Amino acid sequence: MENPPQIAGIGTAVPMTSYTQQEMLDEFGITDPRIRSVFLNSAIERRGLTLPPLMPDGSRATETQGQLLKKHTENGLAMGREAIEACLKDVGATLADVRYLCCVTTTGLLTPGFSALLIKELGIDVHCSRLDVVGMGCNAGLNALTAVAGWANAHPGELALMVCIEACSAAYVFDGTMRSSVVNSLFGDGSAALAVISPAEPAGPAVPAEPAVSAVSADSGWSAARRPAGEAAGALGPGLLKFSSCIIPDAVDAMRYDWDDAQGKFSFYLDPEVPYVVGAHSEIALGRLLEGTGLSRSDISHWVIHSGGKKVIDSVRANLGLSRHDVRHTTGVLRDHGNISSGSFLFSYERLRAEGVTAPGEYGVFMTMGPGSTIEMALVSW
Repeated sequence: MENPPQIAGIGTAVPMTSYTQQEMLDEFGITDPRIRSVFLNSAIERRGLTLPPLMPDGSRATETQGQLLKKHTENGLAMGREAIEACLKDVGATLADVRYLCCVTTTGLLTPGFSALLIKELGIDVHCSRLDVVGMGCNAGLNALTAVAGWANAHPGELALMVCIEACSAAYVFDGTMRSSVVNSLFGDGSAALAVISPAEPAGPAVPAEPAVSAVSADSGWSAARRPAGEAAGALGPGLLKFSSCIIPDAVDAMRYDWDDAQGKFSFYLDPEVPYVVGAHSEIALGRLLEGTGLSRSDISHWVIHSGGKKVIDSVRANLGLSRHDVRHTTGVLRDHGNISSGSFLFSYERLRAEGVTAPGEYGVFMTMGPGSTIEMALVSW
């Protein structure tokens, strides 16, 4: 692609409170050895969470679905705002520069969605185009980025933002079952915002025209004012070259967020076979992504993969022939934050960028996995 949409900056946010796996077991007085093993062998050390309030006897309250939705809204807005502000600071832009806002979440349902609420709370221009991607799960960050890149490509020089907001604490059910315990051992709260812009088109013949007051040029001050560590001065981040999707209909029920009649609230479900299903289809998905590009697996220098869980990561590694070094940020994010659902891969990208190891002409693959079951991929180049 000539002049593909490019990543211009990133910002992340997590809750003020976090817990180790052992602290979580202690908080809820979990003694079942099977459940303790799930927590302590998860390759997760700490996660940002907002736990239910404490009761007078020291136990944790049982939250209603209404209380969980309130937590989703309040925590989501706080994290989303922080991530957006960090992202705009990263690129040297302001809220007045934002022309498109795409919000992604799976951990609650709101109408109006986070996009409208954040535009109101932050004071973003009321004419800002927006999109809410809701309920798609851990893969949704790349589904949304496809839309964001398409908008940016159609509006050269204008700033688009995607923000993944996942208050996983608002989707927990504490019923002591293995189904819930697997979920409770894995997910953490977090938000990640990504700025995308298509370079302004080359100037054509001089034609007098009114200046586009709202347009943000790729050559304007904000785009070159702040560059990520390790990237050349005045350069944007990687270009978004191509996206691909692979859905596995036979595993449509393997990952669900649906209503639990017994608990009177929504709850997550993860099939134990999920890691192997995803792993077995990852090579097919990569083949689809690289089809027609002239590239092969060996041409990919950098891998940014969703931190879905230890077994998922290991299965993808084995099927794609990746080294531990290839997934170092994926495992690092899992260790430090748990699975942050749709925003996990952006936390990994932030770490890759901070290393400053990417070079012009190198290719990378972004990969997310989630309900459907679905594997999403994006091909990028520096």
